[in-house]
Amino acid sequence: MRGLLSLPAGALLNAFGAIILGAPVGIQHFMKTVNWSLLMSVFTFAPAASVYGTSWNDWLRIFAHTKPVGFTDFMISFPAYGSVIGAWFGAWPMPLDWERPWQEWPICVTYGAILGYLIGMAASVGFSFFHSHLQPKRKED
Repeated sequence: MRGLLSLPAGALLNAFGAIILGAPVGIQHFMKTVNWSLLMSVFTFAPAASVYGTSWNDWLRIFAHTKPVGFTDFMISFPAYGSVIGAWFGAWPMPLDWERPWQEWPICVTYGAILGYLIGMAASVGFSFFHSHLQPKRKED
């Protein structure tokens, strides 16, 4: 339930951030921006809200201080960062004057976010695996 409630809140923050960073603001682009911001909310806010709820200490530890400590933390933070970084890189070809249909808002940004999310998922699984194997094993008395 917390994840569903976080979708509109995350979408508002993502849409605001996209508009601040130069997303088109017009009636014809409104639904595209809403759809993209909902996708980004699914990648970033919904997983964290589902697990941590309103625990600001956990949100700050994961996203602001970037100190994940366990498998769940890695599975939430790496894909979220990956989707944001992927969307950022996906925005680079948009202002070029190639006039290609795939340069329209938000096609490049969406593909970049999806690719970044997938890379973040793979990295989180790999990092969790290596992190769990590097910790010393304790003997139970």
